[in-house]
Amino acid sequence: MDLDETNKAVLYLLQRDARRLTTREMADRIGVSASTVRNRIEQLEAEGIISGYHPVVDYDKAGLQLHVLFICTAPNPRREQLAVAARDVSGVVTIQEVLNGKENVQVEAVGTETDDIARISDELCDLGLEIVNSKILKSSHKQPFDHFGKHVLDDETDE
Repeated sequence: MDLDETNKAVLYLLQRDARRLTTREMADRIGVSASTVRNRIEQLEAEGIISGYHPVVDYDKAGLQLHVLFICTAPNPRREQLAVAARDVSGVVTIQEVLNGKENVQVEAVGTETDDIARISDELCDLGLEIVNSKILKSSHKQPFDHFGKHVLDDETDE
């Protein structure tokens, strides 16, 4: 699917605040009708470009003060299989496959105490992942990809 400027603007605004922006507000910012925005969202979902809507959780405020990144090695032929299997480990919140290099799987996990992290580490190893390093995460910052319609905000001074 080719993304035109309207699709890009819809993606950008959804990334910024999918929960609070209505299709009418998005339409006003983009300069199209609300029905156009609804249709574009449906198309983007049908094409798999939008695969879900997820809250951003502050794990520390949620009582999960240990937020750890495990940097792992998986044999390349099994990398995807092991990454998928890691989703079933309680406490794992994100898995990223890295295309090349020895450290080719990154697993983000949360827990309340060191025993949680030790259990997660053991379970990842039992799956066949080799943990090369682990790091305690302080915070994480995400932003929408600015190529997707940053122009829709050009006239806003509070951004």
